[in-house]
Amino acid sequence: MKIPRIKIFCGGISPERDVSIESGKNVFEALSANFDAELVRLDKNALPEGLNPEDCVVYPAMHGDYGEDGTLQAQLDSLGMAYAGCGSLSSRICMLKPASKSLMAFAGLPVAPSIDFKAQNKPSAENAMELFKGGFILKPADKGSSVGLSVAKDLESAKNALSAVSEGTWMIEEFFEGREFSVGVLYGEAAGVVEIKPNGGIYDFRRKYTSGATSYEFPAKISVRAEREMKNAAQEAYKACGCRDFCRVDFRMRENPEAEFIILEINTLPGMTPTSLLPKSASCIGLDFEGLCGKLMEGAFRRFESLQK
Repeated sequence: MKIPRIKIFCGGISPERDVSIESGKNVFEALSANFDAELVRLDKNALPEGLNPEDCVVYPAMHGDYGEDGTLQAQLDSLGMAYAGCGSLSSRICMLKPASKSLMAFAGLPVAPSIDFKAQNKPSAENAMELFKGGFILKPADKGSSVGLSVAKDLESAKNALSAVSEGTWMIEEFFEGREFSVGVLYGEAAGVVEIKPNGGIYDFRRKYTSGATSYEFPAKISVRAEREMKNAAQEAYKACGCRDFCRVDFRMRENPEAEFIILEINTLPGMTPTSLLPKSASCIGLDFEGLCGKLMEGAFRRFESLQK
């Protein structure tokens, strides 16, 4: 099989641009060890000129708008380009949290009760607390990396959280007390379970990307049954949302004998920074960072070969 040149896209215009640039640099350095690779920084939300489906494939190390909402993937599809990761529709579904939650719930997977709304129709703090008496998580319905996420456990914090909502589509989700976990899925098979331990707060944007703000345990110290059930749920979520190649599925689990858990969300283009979760999950099954990056390209290489026939 002809091995094509790999173009690693990073950047774009979104709140996660800097994280994307770091992910792209890391992936480029790893892939350069074994492949002909090129790092391409996007300074606008548009494809670069000169893409040729007959001589290259794309790894989109893109986070947030454009990269994860299916737009980039649709543009690549229109050019006949092979690329790593989920297709346009599943990317869009997973970026829209209410849509992916509906599909997972329909598949019988556990998700937290929630409501979604446009900013101009936001509920009052009183109504939100009446609906979610134990507290709630407020987050944008179509963003990644916990951008704009806040937790409300009483009326005052609910008012503060909702006062920041001025535009866009949002989701309020019942607060589920418990430990936080993440599972990478590679070609339909779950990798290891990672426990996320934010220091002194919630796993928000700052704690995701600030060194030392969160500690991690991988593989997580949980029961064999809990590990098996969480991995099975991650694989089923991957299927329910039409994913391909790879994704990351995030969970919360109660500390009770039943190890009851819910799925928080699916990320179709997981970060590849020193604090990122997918590399930690992959390390549990023996893949180092370089090996993981090569693994993530396998689907793109197969599609490239098919397109040449």
